Amino acid sequence: MIGLTVNARAVKASVEPRTHLADFLRDSLNLTGTHLGCEHGVCGACTLLLDDMPARSCITYAVACDGARVTTIEGLDDDEITTELRAAFTREHALQCGYCTPGMLIAARDLVLRLPASDEHSIRVGLSGNLCRCTGYVGIVRAVRAVIDQRRKRGITPISGGGRQALGPVGSGNATNPAISDIAARPATKAETPDENSGAMAIPDFTPAKVFKDHFTVAYPPDRVFDMLGDVAQVAACLPGTSLTGVPTPERVEGMIRVKLGPISADFRGAARIERVFENMSGRIVGMGSDQRSRSSTQGEIRYHLIPIEQGAATRVELSIGYSLKGMLAQIARDGLVRDLAARLTADFARNLDRHLSGVPADGTVENSQTLNGVSLLIDLLRRRAQTAVRRILGR
Repeated sequence: MIGLTVNARAVKASVEPRTHLADFLRDSLNLTGTHLGCEHGVCGACTLLLDDMPARSCITYAVACDGARVTTIEGLDDDEITTELRAAFTREHALQCGYCTPGMLIAARDLVLRLPASDEHSIRVGLSGNLCRCTGYVGIVRAVRAVIDQRRKRGITPISGGGRQALGPVGSGNATNPAISDIAARPATKAETPDENSGAMAIPDFTPAKVFKDHFTVAYPPDRVFDMLGDVAQVAACLPGTSLTGVPTPERVEGMIRVKLGPISADFRGAARIERVFENMSGRIVGMGSDQRSRSSTQGEIRYHLIPIEQGAATRVELSIGYSLKGMLAQIARDGLVRDLAARLTADFARNLDRHLSGVPADGTVENSQTLNGVSLLIDLLRRRAQTAVRRILGR
């Protein structure tokens, strides 16, 4: 039996002595962001943080980490440096297949912490233990240099040695070294086995990977629409495929949304935080959820603002929708497709909202929630695009 802290959560498990840390994380904890490549400690794909220091998890035995603090790429979602690196990697086209990217980001994070300047040679040497067969490293180096430059210009000084205070194997301090970032400072939650339910989850703010705007109108005054949007159960009934899994409060809701896209069927279970401002008729919903079957996870943010029109007799609902998607579904959810599908869902929600306000039950109530079928939405989308193309060709 070993006990260790994984992504700020205390974990206890029975592990065979020969089990590598990477296999334990992937197979027992479902943390598949740690990738396996060479399994000889050469390619760097399995790099994670062990007591806040980069380490090769494919050649580290799990039993040797008893008492240690482990941080995988999943545990860096809210890390400031990693967030900046992700944005720079996207901007500089620093990834293609993405297989090396988790380990590359963790190695790059260490360089951002400790290099005083964005010297290209030092960056290339520092990343030499992480192999990439796609990019040629040019975009990766540019991204790391950009983040180092930005942080030094903001007056953020490097940490000498990245926090290393003694020679010896990574993790040999068994988490006794002082924290070099807020990752280690997060309090560990109660110990749990991998199969335990984590219960109520915290819902942090996040920076969406994609953001787009939309709007719709309803023939009812803003105060009535605002009251309706404050009724969590009725809002859920207006969303196809959505059902509640707990008793909602005005500030929080837990639920599930069923999605089917071709051969992939997903049940995203999660929670959302609700914020409302009556003075300007606006609100914000921040949520997160995951599907164990497809090993996909998502974070989403919806901001809405109600604007009176037609002398206050009707309402224009302006939306800003942001999301981040990871896992299998992220590989097929292209930006344009997601935007079009979201537009269709917004239209369905607006129609159901209008029906609720008029006293007519909406399609897909909580008791009889539908599955959100991406295939039917896609077929409808392609049909409408084909019709638009034909009209353009015929000049109509």
